[in-house]
Amino acid sequence: MALPYFQDPSQDIVYQGWLLKKRRKKMQGFARRYFVLHQSGTLSYSLDPKHPVRDRIFLPHAALSTVVGRKDIHLDSSTATFHIKCLSSEDFNTWMTAFRKFIVTDGRRSSTGRLTPRLTHSQRSKSSIIAEDMGLAIAELESAITALHTEDSSKKNSSLKSRSDKEELNNHRDAGSVFSKFKKSRPHVTHEDGTLIRPNTDTSVNIHLQRAHIALDSIKFQHVALLRSLYALQNDTLPLTIRGSPLPKTTEEKIDELLSASGLSTSLSHQSNRISSMTDLSDGAPVEWFDAEDNFGEEFLLEDPTLEEEKARLALHSGNLSLNEYGSASSDEEDHIPLKIRDDGSSLHTRQVVRRARLPSGPVGDEGSLFAMLKKNVGKDLSTIAFPVSFNEPLTLLQRTAEELEYHGLLQQAAEANEPVERMCFVAAFAISSYAHTRHRSGRKGFNPMLVETFEDVRMKFIAEKVSHNPVVIAYHAEGDGWELHGTSAGKTKFWGKSLEIIPLGTTQLKIGDDRYEWNKPSSFMRNLMMGTKYLEHCGKMTIKNMVSGASCVVDFKQTGYWGASNEVTGIVLSRSGDICARIEGKWDDQIVLVLDSSHLRVLWRIAPFPKQNMEYYGFTAFGITLNEITSDLKGKLPPTDSRFRPDVRALEEGNVDEAEAQKTRLEESQRERRRRGADRTPRWFKQIGEDWKYEGGYWEARTMGWKETPVEPLW
Repeated sequence: MALPYFQDPSQDIVYQGWLLKKRRKKMQGFARRYFVLHQSGTLSYSLDPKHPVRDRIFLPHAALSTVVGRKDIHLDSSTATFHIKCLSSEDFNTWMTAFRKFIVTDGRRSSTGRLTPRLTHSQRSKSSIIAEDMGLAIAELESAITALHTEDSSKKNSSLKSRSDKEELNNHRDAGSVFSKFKKSRPHVTHEDGTLIRPNTDTSVNIHLQRAHIALDSIKFQHVALLRSLYALQNDTLPLTIRGSPLPKTTEEKIDELLSASGLSTSLSHQSNRISSMTDLSDGAPVEWFDAEDNFGEEFLLEDPTLEEEKARLALHSGNLSLNEYGSASSDEEDHIPLKIRDDGSSLHTRQVVRRARLPSGPVGDEGSLFAMLKKNVGKDLSTIAFPVSFNEPLTLLQRTAEELEYHGLLQQAAEANEPVERMCFVAAFAISSYAHTRHRSGRKGFNPMLVETFEDVRMKFIAEKVSHNPVVIAYHAEGDGWELHGTSAGKTKFWGKSLEIIPLGTTQLKIGDDRYEWNKPSSFMRNLMMGTKYLEHCGKMTIKNMVSGASCVVDFKQTGYWGASNEVTGIVLSRSGDICARIEGKWDDQIVLVLDSSHLRVLWRIAPFPKQNMEYYGFTAFGITLNEITSDLKGKLPPTDSRFRPDVRALEEGNVDEAEAQKTRLEESQRERRRRGADRTPRWFKQIGEDWKYEGGYWEARTMGWKETPVEPLW
């Protein structure tokens, strides 16, 4: 049960008590945590009242969502997301009453709604508003400090009535000064005889302190937003996103302690800034600001999950969501790339293939208000929501799955490694590199493939097929010299009011010689959907297990704060017995290194340079730019179900948005018609075995025969 604030009048607590909080690591359910809501609007939690705070959310900057008839509460502050459950209906009602002191209950915010050029007048107006708010907060802080001075002076004057009081005041002048009231590290001072002098806990002084702390918190948030806005004025391609210093974390298990021990991450790069997506920075594109009235948060009411959503949740326990949505690359000077192409599984030959370095067209027109679309679907699985083609980029989810294998050369290095620990490090570097292509991609989504639509890439003998429509599941298989990889790409995306959460499901499986590796992906969040520069944050733990030897590598994607380094990753390689064998660290959008000792590192992987004008082409990497191209070596060899033949994707790639929308509507309607007639296609190259999808083989052999003996019906 929670404790109401009046039980402890000396503190600024509105409400406190036990709640169930969803754990940060996937598949671990909820854990009992102690939450405290302060007068400042800060909600914090810890393992119990005696332990330090683990994390906190500032409610006036958060979105709150609930479901009728349930005791679930979802809080999203852009930088952190809490999913909590109350222990009883009474607790739920009491907590909601407390939260609503800082939350707008009508679910609406004021919006300027003006269409203004980006990074010009709108940014200056925003900066002016923020600066004005900071001025008010500073005035409030000065007022609180002045009141503290007055209060302190009056106490000093009254204490001079006796000589003994005067001597005590002189002995402890530093402890009684106004500045010491802001210090947290001096709980007490002592007399010469060793007795304690208790700190002054007068209620009025605490009230002034509370006002000062509230003002300081407000200035911190406003300062961050102002820096973002002003920096965007200076550089329209590299806007800065300031992070907040992370709170000290306690360790709940041994692995957390081991991961935190790797302290060399900061030696890699101290100058990493968030990079905005093309949709945020295109000249002339409109901007829409959503400003909170009176510095209050926002409340949403979620709908109950549909029967289909419940069935999908129960039926789908496997499948990896490829963050399919974003990109990494080699430079645009490297247009002539020698490739090893295997046509029949036995013969290898090398040929020069000329690949393009840019798309036919960049984004045309405005992508629309993503927040306006998402706001109507808070808490829903967005994979079931139809978006206009203006929210897409010219790649399908099948092609985005292939993007994750751009650095498949790391698997070749792993296969060539003789030492098990070295091999595990290369496998971990490959798993981390699958996120590298997401650096500049946070504004648009990929096209949802048709059922049994396929995509191939001969560079890593990759074949993918959409094997399920609801829920959306993509099965894929790839192989190279000494390695074979397969998995499923599936998951959910949910909007919590401020952030878009991408929840991957399933397991990636890799075979190298006699070793078999498996891993699951952590969740990802798209931040700043309402205002500012959108960016993608991957956070959580990813455990790579060697199913044969029992060794493992635990990779921690660090959650970043306002002033901390961004996109940091640390990892430890553990033996079967749990002994540390190696440490890796780096950034998922930069490089990963093996820590040899305190002053020596070995680079395992480094991101390839992006094209010079990649922000003009959806933020694609050089590798991503080539995925929808039909090169000379592919002409006449692709099946009619290949994504490269989709007319809507091709139209969008060429800048014809109206044609892309018309073709997308036509394809979706034809698929619905097949379903109504009971003539839905069945997967051709993958077979479901239990909860997994396995590649049956035969694709590359049929390709070699020109699809004559294995005819494939077109989808469009």
